[in-house]
Amino acid sequence: MAPNDQARKNHDELFPGHVSTLAVTDPELIEYFDNFAFDEVLRHGTLDTRTRLMVQLAALIAVHGLGEYRVMVGAALTVGVTPVAVKEIVYQAVPYVGMGRVFDFLHATNEVLTARGVDLPLPGQSTTTPQTRAAKGLAVQQAIVGADRVAAMVAAAPADELHLQRYLAANCFGDHYTRTGLDLPTRELLTFTMLIAMGGCEPQAKGHVAANLNVGNDRQTLLSVVTQLLPFIGYPRTLNAVRLIDEVIPAG
Repeated sequence: MAPNDQARKNHDELFPGHVSTLAVTDPELIEYFDNFAFDEVLRHGTLDTRTRLMVQLAALIAVHGLGEYRVMVGAALTVGVTPVAVKEIVYQAVPYVGMGRVFDFLHATNEVLTARGVDLPLPGQSTTTPQTRAAKGLAVQQAIVGADRVAAMVAAAPADELHLQRYLAANCFGDHYTRTGLDLPTRELLTFTMLIAMGGCEPQAKGHVAANLNVGNDRQTLLSVVTQLLPFIGYPRTLNAVRLIDEVIPAG
């Protein structure tokens, strides 16, 4: 009992020389999981291999899949995702998943990179200063979300909640989205990925379906992302994500 030839080929390209202990202890599960994750779902969608691995890393952070994340970081590096890009995925998770969860993944990333001979720290990617982060963050937020939408959120916030809107502009967008290492369309895909993978974030995820459209990620791209995440986040969160896509970008 073993995965089919195509699944094995695709798996070996990502994990050369790796033999899963689960293939010995749980061969039935590994057979149909690998056939599904490394063959069937790979036949659907438009994502290139590097983008697929990046969104899967983001999803694994969101679901706290630390063990699988370690393995998949190695796969991402093998197919050409740069160390800077890997680290930026982790940084991008902080405002959405929280440092309480990201902390372990940051250490795991550093351990994998160090084991592969990558010198740390990596070159800095920040483009803001404490003096410019708020203005630059607001500009990026308006470009992604829409200036009218940002203004409406600020206008609707009670006086004792306005500080959260300032944090959103300066910290979430100013400290993170303004960084180099990943472009804005990729960052928006990662954000959408983390929100749907966590579950319970449907209002925010729906907003980021629209934001993805604003930066050039169309319905097919988002459906491709959701499909490639399915083996790692399960059907309920996948189907919830599809519903949000349908509500914002109806099939036509």
